[in-house]
Amino acid sequence: MTEQDPNAGLFGDEDASENEVIEYVFGKNPNRVSAITDLWYEEMMKTLKDMELPDEEAKLRAVFKLTASGLLDMIADSQDPEAAPDVMSDFDMFLAVALTNKKYNINLFAEQQKALETVDRSKFANDEEYAEAVSRAEDIWWEIAQPLLDQRNPNDAIRETLNKYGLTL
Repeated sequence: MTEQDPNAGLFGDEDASENEVIEYVFGKNPNRVSAITDLWYEEMMKTLKDMELPDEEAKLRAVFKLTASGLLDMIADSQDPEAAPDVMSDFDMFLAVALTNKKYNINLFAEQQKALETVDRSKFANDEEYAEAVSRAEDIWWEIAQPLLDQRNPNDAIRETLNKYGLTL
């Protein structure tokens, strides 16, 4: 008989359904916002009062930046020190894709998916060959000039965004 881990389930049910996972990850965000408010609001308001800001817009921008900075610090601090650089690099990449999407009014992942759907399954002998072809196409797509990016390839457009914000190593 195996002994049950006394900490099993401490942070949730490992056998949770996809909907339960989505509910936990996204549905609890209003609860997280309340917790972060209790954690930071008073100190942030004190800091804001000490800042000499010219107008209401500057105050709102400062509140946003203070909140975003605190949240990013919390995310970085919550990681194992060896994993934190990779986590933040992944976050930077996701942020750069989102900013590139906004700049060009597109969705790079949706565009890539459309391109991958053109890989004809019937041209491959088996599922493994088809999966390999899709994987290769997936990698190659990021290096192909795209009309929606003014004939630039997605990797270059994303690198430009990373550079613009100083998010490269």
